[in-house]
Amino acid sequence: MDNTLLYTERIAQFGRSLYQQERCAGTIEKYVRDVNAFALWLDGEAVTKEAAVAWKEHLLGKGYNPATINSMLAAVNQFFRFCGWEDCRVKPLRLQKRLFRGKERELSRQEYQRLVETAQRLGQERLGLLLETICATGLRVSEVRYITVEAAQQGRAEISLKGKIRTILIPSKLRKKLLQFARRRKQASGEIFVTRSGRPLDRRQIWAEMKALGKRAGVALSKVHPHNLRHLFARTFYRACQDVAKLADVLGHSSIETTRIYLISTGTEHLRQMDRLGLVT
Repeated sequence: MDNTLLYTERIAQFGRSLYQQERCAGTIEKYVRDVNAFALWLDGEAVTKEAAVAWKEHLLGKGYNPATINSMLAAVNQFFRFCGWEDCRVKPLRLQKRLFRGKERELSRQEYQRLVETAQRLGQERLGLLLETICATGLRVSEVRYITVEAAQQGRAEISLKGKIRTILIPSKLRKKLLQFARRRKQASGEIFVTRSGRPLDRRQIWAEMKALGKRAGVALSKVHPHNLRHLFARTFYRACQDVAKLADVLGHSSIETTRIYLISTGTEHLRQMDRLGLVT
């Protein structure tokens, strides 16, 4: 493609198109960020298939995780499709199916409890309750806004995201804590997790508060992010019911294969089971 350049307005239009497709705010933010990263790397050069492939090689050379590279390529490929530049699309890296999750990434139940206890000790009641809410329900961080006073009263939240509607059940003990918190804050209705000025907590603020808490709690920052709380919920739920289909419904997954990714462990449990086979004399 000759003399095709990336322009700020074109990227902005791409973001608006994602919004019109009802993509969640986090997805829009990530896709736009990745396309901007590609544009910055191009440094004014024309967009070509060769340039896109070279960017993929550049990311590999920088040591990015292959899964991260594929997610960035997906964003840029989506942008190319939006622009009608189908011939610039690049193939993702071929990844071997992961059997185990690195210990440096998996948040343990003990570490989660340490985060909550540290938040409580530091007087960060809202943050501690937010961690418990995500971990006890399996919410996505983008779904926190659906936790309202009304939802806590009813014991369920109706979530509409990604063109799907699902019901999140709120455990009774969590319901009680949410309603007590709302009463202390004199919140009679609406979203529970808001700033002092009444604005909803956004993704960046939640991430920043969790990272700062992780430092105080002595938990590796690679483990401290909202999605890891969702993973911990998934593993705990599955151990209790051993039903991956039911877990997929609870998490709002269209594919059970997506749910299986959440159940990847560090390999410790697999090794324990293999030791119990007694096949070595």
